[in-house]
Amino acid sequence: MSRLLHSQTSTARLLVDDPLKSEGTETPNVKPPSNEKVLVLGGNGFVGSHICKEALERGLTVSSFSRSGRSSLEDSWAESVVWHQGDLLSPDSLKDLLIGVNSVISCVGGFGSNSYMYKINGTANINAVKAAKEQGVKRFVFVSATDFGLVNYLLRGYYEGKRATEKELMTELPHGGVILRPGFIHGTRQVGSIKLPLSVIGAPLEMVNFGIYIFPQQILIFTQQFTEFCVSVSREQNLWVILKHAKVLTAIPLVGPLLIPPVHVTSVAKVAVSAATDPTFPHGIIDVYSILQHSQQKSA
Repeated sequence: MSRLLHSQTSTARLLVDDPLKSEGTETPNVKPPSNEKVLVLGGNGFVGSHICKEALERGLTVSSFSRSGRSSLEDSWAESVVWHQGDLLSPDSLKDLLIGVNSVISCVGGFGSNSYMYKINGTANINAVKAAKEQGVKRFVFVSATDFGLVNYLLRGYYEGKRATEKELMTELPHGGVILRPGFIHGTRQVGSIKLPLSVIGAPLEMVNFGIYIFPQQILIFTQQFTEFCVSVSREQNLWVILKHAKVLTAIPLVGPLLIPPVHVTSVAKVAVSAATDPTFPHGIIDVYSILQHSQQKSA
């Protein structure tokens, strides 16, 4: 049985995103909570915290379930989240929290040995999907990961776990399951007074960095310039027009996966909340290009 925390002590085992302080400390325009409830799994991590914040700004009642429970964030909006501690590897700890919940968004994931990665990215999330189905939850959004070619083999436990969860979600909630497949989620984490770019500590970029040992320096330089370009144009309204032509580049063997454009963490958060709350949002797999497109539509 999970419990509501008033401290930051962690006793569970499940690995989720590190509860580091997320980008920015501004006070968002948090609306009074509505009757619509969303549960964010891994809500105190980098991506999860942005999803919690976005959901609050839309007036939703937000709770989080994670290994460490209460977030270490000092932002004022964090006080509006109900923080729970628990372990998805013990699925019974989640069931009571799903009562009355309209939608679930999972950001749970982790790295380690192949068996460990499968357990965290697969088994833990599969337990959550099954529990949500049993409790009558209508929408379940899973933040998965795009394919990175060779890296899928090098981190096969990670990807096999993600894909197993996707399969379970489409089986249990074929019309209410949404799978987001971003590539590199960029942004800045702040730890104390130090700002750390996600390009230094982000797991997806670690995947890309395998290319240092595989590809010529010229390809790496081009890839870096392409990534910087995508980041720079992500603020423009014509991004989708640009990227739908660039998408063909990702089909190039070996090199192609490295050209998948990055997505800002706030874009992922916007699309995740929209997918969880908008009944007209398409179910199934949403790739990085569709994530960029939907994030612009919702922010326009």
